[in-house]
Amino acid sequence: MATPPTPTVGRTVLYRATEYDAEQINKRRKDAYTSGSYAEENGTIAHVGNQVTEGQVFPAVVVRVWEGGLLNLQVHLDGNDVFWATSRQEGEDVGTWHWPERV
Repeated sequence: MATPPTPTVGRTVLYRATEYDAEQINKRRKDAYTSGSYAEENGTIAHVGNQVTEGQVFPAVVVRVWEGGLLNLQVHLDGNDVFWATSRQEGEDVGTWHWPERV
């Protein structure tokens, strides 16, 4: 069995969204539609994308490695925005990251 890679800045992992993550992401996106900012052509970037639900898995780039294997991640969503997930541990539960399967 191969040794798992070491998390380092710039590596891509997979992140499983929590219910709270989904609520925050969906709120920002709803606010963009409610305010009309998604349609303005003034240089403002609104949060726009498909709805997020608990348990969905998204690719994420490691932006900081903490002691004990905790990572800060920029989670790439299905839309024009990202989600900053801080101090997340490795695992398979919601709110954790894991390595992509090798194919």
